[in-house]
Amino acid sequence: MILTPENYYSEAANFEYMSVSQYKDFAGSYGKLGCEAMAMAKLRGEYQEEKSTAMLVGSYVDSYFEGSLDEFKRNTAEIFTQKGELRAEYKRANQIIERIERDKYFMQCMSGEKQVIMTGELFGIPWKIKMDSYIPDVVIVDLKIVESIKDLKWVKDVGYMDFIRYWGYDIQGAIYQEIVYQNTGKRLPFYIAAATKEKVTDIEVIHVQDNFLQDAMSMVAYNIERVKRVKSGQQEPEKCHICEHCLVTKELSHPIGVLDLTSGI
Repeated sequence: MILTPENYYSEAANFEYMSVSQYKDFAGSYGKLGCEAMAMAKLRGEYQEEKSTAMLVGSYVDSYFEGSLDEFKRNTAEIFTQKGELRAEYKRANQIIERIERDKYFMQCMSGEKQVIMTGELFGIPWKIKMDSYIPDVVIVDLKIVESIKDLKWVKDVGYMDFIRYWGYDIQGAIYQEIVYQNTGKRLPFYIAAATKEKVTDIEVIHVQDNFLQDAMSMVAYNIERVKRVKSGQQEPEKCHICEHCLVTKELSHPIGVLDLTSGI
């Protein structure tokens, strides 16, 4: 299957190719538990995640930098009030864009080829990637609009963690770097260009060094065989019992005990 901007997110493409977001649907990250049942329901078109305001703000800024903001506005009526004005959150998104554009280095990192699609093979299966800003022979850059750059997240049995590893952006970098290498022979650095939704927007360009990418790739290698078996139908998907899909499809068969309520702590 030849991928294009039109079919990249299609059901057929998602069945044929693994992607970072699909992998994280199955296996999760430190910050979000994976759910095999939800991942398979998404693949079959039986479940679609509700678009939160936080997701839409990020998509608004993304679409601006890829040059498709007008199309995004036409297709996303929920960002407007009944009077046809932008809601406050998206006026704030415009302020984030303005802050980014005032920084020459940030804009230099975002000056590459936009939404470049590449494919490759990892762990015996085809993968697809779509890069926010690709500067050939120089760097791979991914734009992230986040709550905070500096706040740390607590992970049980691990401790405090930065937002990049918490949300699995190191996994994204590892896969992107390897697929670009397979296509070009060049192993490029991976940067996160981050801007925050805080009252005063903070910005940083963060180099996710190769040792973190190697650790992330090791995590993918550990989980991928299970993901492959579930996606191919060789094993039944397990429910996480936490996500919205699991709650919607939940069926009770017996009571639980009081201590079951705190068993995951």
